[in-house]
Amino acid sequence: MNDCLFCKIVNKEIPAKVAYEDEEILGFYDISPQAPVHIVFIPKKHIESLDQLKTSDTDLIGKLHFNIAETARNLKINQAGYRVVNNTGENGGQTVFHIHFHLLADRKLKWPPG
Repeated sequence: MNDCLFCKIVNKEIPAKVAYEDEEILGFYDISPQAPVHIVFIPKKHIESLDQLKTSDTDLIGKLHFNIAETARNLKINQAGYRVVNNTGENGGQTVFHIHFHLLADRKLKWPPG
């Protein structure tokens, strides 16, 4: 996707502070953090949203979630707790149409979120 912001980050066309990376997944610090720790995790494969997942994507999304939890453990934020958020579609608050998950931590998070 030529105009996808996150694809441009994956392709190193736009710089990002990387928190996690492997051949399939990228985790980078959000440029507008909503918590002291705010990392965005994406598959490097372009998938528009959670609603667009296919059965063939389940291993990738499972691996992505495992790496979110592993990153939380590595940053030692797992004991106090953290939140993982996915916004799907316009009414769900999705602003970048490349599936992504926010890891938020290091402050007391309220509920409901919005």
